[in-house]
Amino acid sequence: MNVILRNAKIMDAKSVFHNQIMDVEIANGIVKNIGSNLEQKSDFQVVILDDLHISPGWFDTSVCFGEPGFEDRETIANGLQTAAKSGFTGVALQPNTTPVIDNQSQIHFVKSKAHDFATELFPIGALTKNSEGKDLAELFDMKNAGAVGFGDYNKNTDNANLLKIALQYAYDFDGLVIAFSQEPNIKGSGVVNEGIVSTRLGLKGIPALAEEIQIAKNLFILEYTGGKLHIPTVTTAKSVQLIREAKAKGLQVSCSVAVHHLVLSDEKLETFDTRFKVSPPLRNERDRTAIIQAVKEDIIDVITSDHNPIDIEHKKMEFDLAKNGTIGLETAFGALLNVLPLEIVVDKLTSGRFLFLNAENTIEVGQPANISLFSPKGSRIFSKEHILSKSKNSAFLGTEIKGKVYGIYNNNKLVLA
Repeated sequence: MNVILRNAKIMDAKSVFHNQIMDVEIANGIVKNIGSNLEQKSDFQVVILDDLHISPGWFDTSVCFGEPGFEDRETIANGLQTAAKSGFTGVALQPNTTPVIDNQSQIHFVKSKAHDFATELFPIGALTKNSEGKDLAELFDMKNAGAVGFGDYNKNTDNANLLKIALQYAYDFDGLVIAFSQEPNIKGSGVVNEGIVSTRLGLKGIPALAEEIQIAKNLFILEYTGGKLHIPTVTTAKSVQLIREAKAKGLQVSCSVAVHHLVLSDEKLETFDTRFKVSPPLRNERDRTAIIQAVKEDIIDVITSDHNPIDIEHKKMEFDLAKNGTIGLETAFGALLNVLPLEIVVDKLTSGRFLFLNAENTIEVGQPANISLFSPKGSRIFSKEHILSKSKNSAFLGTEIKGKVYGIYNNNKLVLA
């Protein structure tokens, strides 16, 4: 599809056109020209949008789509369309499906379902068979089939020796091991952050220690084995400090934080609304402030929506019984503008591509057009009418969302919201 993006402010620190307002001509998926007042051509669609900003395509390092097995929550087709209209040109799909994505045939299945969409899907293979934490899955076969990392979604690797072997094995083919960190015995039957709010509400708490002690343990293992370790959705000040120290030692460790942990605190639990039941739990204001600072200091490498659709039957329940998770693709950009500058938001939404794919993306003549379109202007209150996902379990309903996502251009396709 041939398009000309008119008067677009280019936000790309790697581009010579960074922070300049330019026209961008794209033909057959390739950036052909960048300049002022480019000539209009008859076979090109001209895109004129208010306060248009563009950046290299955003990449989400953690999304769940349900399919196969939980199509009532979300399908791959609708999930990718939602991602495109939310500004994401690539997403890493978690393996928490039925059956679990733990072999090359399952990798091929989800990739075939995602063929020919504007937003690209990159599967994460399960680290262990059926994500049960007992035996390693077929890591090398899944890598060859297209898996971009290996982890058991929201499940701690209790067996330290298994994680050690996984890191040693993946080291040989430069594989990325993803280690969700929450010590299960310390977590116990907790459902929210342990603190003043949990005590006041009479809900069982999950101490910050459950996350921190497991991160410390996993970093010790990484120091012994070498290799690449990614710690998803960190939530506490101490966790950030541990990762800071590990990076200073030269360990190949990266980490992410979820949008909801940056924007919301456990004070939201006052109404016992299960939309705010997530894993890891929403932490207190001190921890929230600490992880915002860690993003600004580049200790936290990437921000994820941690998009996790849950059907109403498993969300509209007593708080203790409800499933963890919130959808987040539709609100990621606008919610982040409430707590972070635009430049940092764009940087942290784009950096996952290098982290998971070892690939650079820039807006330059001759390069494939992989572009997100948005504006930081304006605001709105997010409501059910704005939800594109099949499931409606958004923690951001009723929240002010800043800016506007216009869509994406990728895979020779233009998708506008």
